[in-house]
Amino acid sequence: MDRLHELEVFVAVADAGSFAKAGARLRLSPPAVTRAVSALEGRLGARVFNRTTRSLTITDVGQRFLESARRVLADLETAEKAAVGEAGVPRGHLTVTASVTFGRLALAPLVCSFLVQHPHVSISVLLLDRVANLIEEGIDLAVRIGLLPDSSLVAKRVGSVRRVLVASPAYLARRGTPGSPDDLRHHSIIAFTGLMPHREWRLHDGKTGRSVALLPRLEINDAVAAVAAAELGDGITVALSYMVADAIREGRLVTVLDDIMPPPVPVHLVHPQSRLIAPKLRALVDFVAPRLQETLERQRLPEVPAA
Repeated sequence: MDRLHELEVFVAVADAGSFAKAGARLRLSPPAVTRAVSALEGRLGARVFNRTTRSLTITDVGQRFLESARRVLADLETAEKAAVGEAGVPRGHLTVTASVTFGRLALAPLVCSFLVQHPHVSISVLLLDRVANLIEEGIDLAVRIGLLPDSSLVAKRVGSVRRVLVASPAYLARRGTPGSPDDLRHHSIIAFTGLMPHREWRLHDGKTGRSVALLPRLEINDAVAAVAAAELGDGITVALSYMVADAIREGRLVTVLDDIMPPPVPVHLVHPQSRLIAPKLRALVDFVAPRLQETLERQRLPEVPAA
């Protein structure tokens, strides 16, 4: 069996944490994946994975061998590209992801501009209101809003956003401005489910947080529709600052209860770790990062100190 094929399968299984998922990524049958790993283990004279019907873990031998395997595959890819003069030319296909609203308003326009400058690259944009597993789903680059858990992903911070409560001036003139979280129970609430799970709003009170349970008058699973309803005077909604910055500047919306909203959270570009980053991915990160920074800075709202 081809040794390079064995390395490719081994790395795919280690990244995916599953023989079946690795097979799906490589378009191989489960038996073919098992044969490749078994052949590698026979050559090494040691197991690289401990596997049961319920779990798969990499052994100490496998962990030590993994970095070397990645390096061999990366060096081979670089050598092949250099042989045909493509080592520094962005070329090939990329898959990127972001939340639906952020992707629509901020990421997709930048991707289109990038493609104009790089005619040999094609891109799939996946707009998902969930956290995608980059390795398992074959995604090259993602925009993540919020604190990042510990992981092997490479992250580049491009700014921050914060949650705000907003309503139209007409609504507040009619119903009054809430002075405390408890006052929200007497208002018409427009719930964007992506930011209001379990019909609760998370607020910040000094150094601690608290949740306020509310019964929405209107519940919507799309942020743009929730903000539009607030602009029409239908109630108070929660949004991320980039979603409503223009409407606030233009006076169509105003913020309420600023002093008890949570602090800003970071926005990162993240991609899987690799010793050598493909030119197409490096070019996209270098293009998108500064432009997203400019966009987020332009849409940043003034922060109100906690009372």
